[in-house]
Amino acid sequence: MMAPRTIARVMTEEEKQKRDLADRKFYPAQQEAQFEKKGLEKHTPQTEHPSYKLAFQDKDFLLREELRPVRFQLELLKPEMILDEAGVGSTLVMYGSARIPPPEAAEEALEGAKDLPEDERKVVESLVAKSKYYAEAMKLAKMATEKSIIEDGKRQFVVCSGGGPSIMEAANRGASEAGGESIGLNIILPHEQAPNQYVTPYLSLNFHYFALRKMHFLLRARAVAVFPGGFGTFDEFFELLTLIQTGKMKPMPILLFGEDFWKRVVNFEAIAEEGTISKKDLDLFRWCETAEDAWQHISNFYGL
Repeated sequence: MMAPRTIARVMTEEEKQKRDLADRKFYPAQQEAQFEKKGLEKHTPQTEHPSYKLAFQDKDFLLREELRPVRFQLELLKPEMILDEAGVGSTLVMYGSARIPPPEAAEEALEGAKDLPEDERKVVESLVAKSKYYAEAMKLAKMATEKSIIEDGKRQFVVCSGGGPSIMEAANRGASEAGGESIGLNIILPHEQAPNQYVTPYLSLNFHYFALRKMHFLLRARAVAVFPGGFGTFDEFFELLTLIQTGKMKPMPILLFGEDFWKRVVNFEAIAEEGTISKKDLDLFRWCETAEDAWQHISNFYGL
């Protein structure tokens, strides 16, 4: 007598997953958040109390003073992950004023300043005279982007600015006109501060902490172009000099645009003569007036 045949039952996907040794046994946080959402549909004194919220969903909790170290970590990690996923290997960072007008707006600015008090009119004229640096920043960003340098599968010398207007806008605009992407590291300020229109949207990053923003400026930097600017530009420029001077950071091309401006507002030679820095520290940066000068120095430094 023949034995009855056994019909093999096809396992469902759910059953296969249960037997999969590589399958994770804990639900991902995103799924847990959905479970919480369903649970909150039951309106009880317990579910409606703030203490019941998942910690990572609780905005009021995350904004507490005691959570500052966690916010530091998040602000370090989020941009790092975004830039890594975008294949950004290195950056060309561009610092400079938020007040210098683009060349196409220079004539209008001068016209509008005619009836101002003399001291205010001179300020406008001074800013307009620096509009050439907007053009050079734009040109340098365009040149770097057009090179499309790839190394180790990563994009190199991706243009990175503070994301704001003026020189920052020029940097992002130059990259955009070259058909490339660029980074904007914006920061929350008491007055309105929106990213300029040329920053690549998914590379437009926002910061609460100046310290974390400055760290991200330099983590991937392989060259830094510094244009005439104010306190923010001074802060970023001198911190960079200090990091290299003290050996905390390896040397890189630091391209200082606007020799007349910088020598008028900072007496570098006098600082060396006073002995508070070494004479050789003045070699940490290079004077530049044109985008071509700057890119040539970058090329020579890295043997491109």
